[in-house]
Amino acid sequence: MNKKNAAIYCRVSTEDQAREGFSLPEQRERLEAMCKYKGYEIYDYYEDTRISAKTGNKRPEFDRMLDDIKAKRYYTH
Repeated sequence: MNKKNAAIYCRVSTEDQAREGFSLPEQRERLEAMCKYKGYEIYDYYEDTRISAKTGNKRPEFDRMLDDIKAKRYYTH
């Protein structure tokens, strides 16, 4: 059986989120644990910091992740 690949995307748009337990390292740790539990090999990490989706700002790491999805570089289901 082929090993499934996954990506980890983390984003924190405010310092309040980081203080309330949603910091990038905490998100990364939780997502890594989920990948390990599911038997996924992590293809890459994508992290956008202090970028709010509400303001219409570009999220470069999110866009890079979408490009990798389109190229079918990792498992997406």
